[in-house]
Amino acid sequence: MTIAITGGGTGGHLAIANALKEELNSRGLKPIYIGSTNGQDKSWFDNDKGFKEVYFLNSKGVVNRRGIKKLLVLKDIILSSFTCRAIFKKHNIKAVFCVGGYSAAPASFASIVSFIPLYIHEQNAAIGTLNKTLKPFAKEFFSSYDYKSKVKDYPVSEKFFLSQKTRTDLKTIIFLGGSQGASFINKLAMQVAPELISNGIQIIHQTGKKEYSICKEFYEKNALHVECFDFSKSILDSFKKADFAVSRAGASTLWELSANCLPALFIPYPYAAKNHQYFNAKVLVDKNAAIIKTEKELNKELFMDIIEKLELEKMSERLKKTISKDGIKLIANIILK
Repeated sequence: MTIAITGGGTGGHLAIANALKEELNSRGLKPIYIGSTNGQDKSWFDNDKGFKEVYFLNSKGVVNRRGIKKLLVLKDIILSSFTCRAIFKKHNIKAVFCVGGYSAAPASFASIVSFIPLYIHEQNAAIGTLNKTLKPFAKEFFSSYDYKSKVKDYPVSEKFFLSQKTRTDLKTIIFLGGSQGASFINKLAMQVAPELISNGIQIIHQTGKKEYSICKEFYEKNALHVECFDFSKSILDSFKKADFAVSRAGASTLWELSANCLPALFIPYPYAAKNHQYFNAKVLVDKNAAIIKTEKELNKELFMDIIEKLELEKMSERLKKTISKDGIKLIANIILK
C-alpha cells in the first residue's frame, strides 16, 4: 500500500509529515511526498531516502493575495492538481495524508476528485484555512484540540518521552528563539540574564541565526556565562538540562516540551495566522500546566515575578497528563486499516 504525504511550508507542518514517514518506514512501507518548491519543503525532504519518490510543485499560498494574483494562484493549484492525479495513478496511491499549508492544496484537491481517501492532521488550535476547507471531505480529521478526533495525542518523537522528568528546582532556564529567531525573546533573555545569573540560575539561549552574533557579543561583553547557540538539531540535549523554558507557542515545540514535562512560559508570535499560537498555549494554560503572556504584557519586572512564584513541580507533573506517546502509530493504524 502506497500513501502520499502532502503539505508543509513551515517546520510545524513538515515535522508531522516526517513523523508519519518514519512510522511507515518502520513498517516496511515507503510513502511518496508532494510539496512545494517554495517554503522549507525541499530543505527537509529533497533526497530523503525514506520516500519512494518526492515531488515539488510550484504551489503558493492564496491567503493575503488579492484580485488577479489570487486568480493566478488558484489557476496554478488547479493545474498542479491534474499533475497530482497523474502521480497518484503512477504510484497506485491508496490514501493521501495532508498536514496543511499551501503546498498541500494540489494533492488534497486531487484526492477528492479522484475518490482517494483523504486524511488530515491539524497542528494548531485555530484550524488553518486549507484544512478548514478540506475537513468536510476528509475520511478522518486528526487534531490534539478537536474533541471528536480519534487521535488526540500530537505526534511527538518517542525520545522526548523517554527523557521526561519532573522538574522540582529552578536551576536552568532555556530561551528558545527558534531556527529563524524571535527578537522579543532574545531581547528579554539579555535583559534578565544578569539578574538570573546573579541568583544562581543558569541560562541556555537558542537565538536563531539572525541575531546570534548580537546575543553572543552581549554575553561576552558583560562577562555572562551563557550557553548560547544559533540553532540545534539535537535540541533535546538542551531540554534535558533545563528546568523551565521561555518559548513561542508553535505546535511542535509546545508538545515536545509537554512530552518532556518541561514547564514553559509561552510568548505567542503576535502575527501568527488567526493568532493560533495563543490558542495553542491556552490549551495547556487552561490545565494549569503552562503560563502565557503576550509581548504587550511582558516586561523584565513581570518576568522576574513569574519566576519567583513558579509552581514548577506541579506544572511539570500536570504536563504528563496532557500528551501520551504513540500518537503517530495510532494515526498510521487508522490510515492503513
